[in-house]
Amino acid sequence: MNFPVTRLAAACSLAFVFTLPSFAQTTADTVVVTANRMPQRAHDLIADTTVIHAEEIARSGAGSVADILQRQRGIEITRNGGPGASTDVYLRGSNANQVVVLLDGVRVGSSTSGTAAWNAIPLSAIERIEIVYGPLTTLYGADAIGGVIQVFTRKGEGGPVVTASLGAGSNATRAAASTVSGSGGGLRYAFTAGYEDADGFSSTRPGASGFNPDEDGYRRRSANGQLSYTVTPGLEVGAQLLHSALRAQYDSGAGSYDTHNEQELNTAAVHASSRVSANWRSTLQYAASRDQLGSFTNATASGRSQIETRQDELTWQNAIAIGPDTLQLLYSHRKEDVESSTSRALTRARITNAYAAAYSARRGAHLLDLSARHDRSVYGNRNTGAAGYGHDFGNGLRATASIGTSFRAPTFNELYYPGYGLETNKPEKGRNREAGLHYDAGRVQLDASYYRNRLTDMIVSSTPCPGTGIGSCAYNVNEAKLEGVTLAAQTRLAAINLRGSLDWQDPTDETTGKQLLRRSKKHAKFAADTSFGPVKTGMELQLSGKRFNDAANLRPLGGYGLLNLYTSWQVTPDLSLLVRLNNVTDKQYELARFYGTSGRSWFAALRYGIR
Repeated sequence: MNFPVTRLAAACSLAFVFTLPSFAQTTADTVVVTANRMPQRAHDLIADTTVIHAEEIARSGAGSVADILQRQRGIEITRNGGPGASTDVYLRGSNANQVVVLLDGVRVGSSTSGTAAWNAIPLSAIERIEIVYGPLTTLYGADAIGGVIQVFTRKGEGGPVVTASLGAGSNATRAAASTVSGSGGGLRYAFTAGYEDADGFSSTRPGASGFNPDEDGYRRRSANGQLSYTVTPGLEVGAQLLHSALRAQYDSGAGSYDTHNEQELNTAAVHASSRVSANWRSTLQYAASRDQLGSFTNATASGRSQIETRQDELTWQNAIAIGPDTLQLLYSHRKEDVESSTSRALTRARITNAYAAAYSARRGAHLLDLSARHDRSVYGNRNTGAAGYGHDFGNGLRATASIGTSFRAPTFNELYYPGYGLETNKPEKGRNREAGLHYDAGRVQLDASYYRNRLTDMIVSSTPCPGTGIGSCAYNVNEAKLEGVTLAAQTRLAAINLRGSLDWQDPTDETTGKQLLRRSKKHAKFAADTSFGPVKTGMELQLSGKRFNDAANLRPLGGYGLLNLYTSWQVTPDLSLLVRLNNVTDKQYELARFYGTSGRSWFAALRYGIR
């Protein structure tokens, strides 16, 4: 749960009127919620943060949230096919299960794989995305080793607004969405419904096990809503719901049966936030998420399997102002339930209780953050802590430094899966240190960050399993190093907005000396846009170095460069048109060995909003 987002933190909704700043980078006046679990100006943050605003999401023409994340600094993705396929997101070289994912403060993800269902999160619902780099276990608990990604859905603001969009593109892609939102008389509301469908392309390439040259499409239907009411000044109650149903085809050999997955993502939360006194705000939230995945490989019962993760969390958060400082006290009770149709060993529950405290001080040019947390669960007691310092030199220059510890809880698969999991597996542990320089002169913004995250008790999979010589198993053995430098810049030259980032990283398994699988040592992103009256046009360039598809570094994945172009036209104040061309050079590349990626493709969308 996050401290309730005030009007200060509410970003513009996707009303499809392109009036936001052109940059996805965080500016000094941007309000960020995730970094310290309460709304703060980016200028007052020590944590390295990026915010993706509504405009970039609207013009992305993307098929999934992961496509948008892939264009941000410090992030790489891997996917087993098209936008509906299973997707992993790597943050600063960390594993996909070392990143916490939140939907409006509700934690989502599978307790068996440890990863979030990125392919099921609907784009039509999103207002903005906050990415916080580095360990945040003291604030969000287990698994926040590489960072936290929080997706915020639309919120009502001002008079009633109705928006609608229709889109079409390559691979018979079709998309439609509509939103009704607004506020008045103490009531805020926003409701969105969306639909996406595509015939897709083959999810595998020749050479893959189960290769089938047919098209593998997907269909995603979603609905979500938020409702809050200010009962009295200082007392707010609210509720939110999200439902997304995804049907995605995949290859499982030649044949007439429609092999596919069916996945549902559901979240719900209710909260009450009260100003107990002039300097004390208390928030209580109950949140639930459901991640259900069914696989269908043939028409008989033997070809069907289903696994479901249910997470329920009760959080009590208190923010106490002590002069210019803020003390936060947090209690969390989280229960994870797993049900599997194929393994009774996985059908079990896990409870985690946590207590945390965080202190933020702002004194003149000095910034200070301190936090500590204690988690208790079946995998034992874990204590984590973090400390950060920042100094404002004036004239837009700021320096930051921080240290922090973190851990990742073993997944249910790593603990209990028959013939694979070991109940003796311990949590992975991380120890991070980083430093940064940030310069913001309005038209010019520069960021430089260095980080070094040492991981111990890494859980790896081995075939055959040590000690038995047969099968495979997960066990603690490895140490890893996630070290790197990120440079980011944005400026405006004449009428052209420019943005770019460079990542040099060394994600290394220190036990073997090998590069961690599917992560490059360098990648970069560049973008430029300009406007001619009501017309805006821009380009994006994504570059990635060589990666490896296996832990032994025997199967390389070649580097690649992707060029995207887009144009938007504000036809009237309420009507806009977007045309986008992705992978202009028709680059053939792989994010995972023998899995397909899209060649040159286009997408066009008409958007209408009335107030």
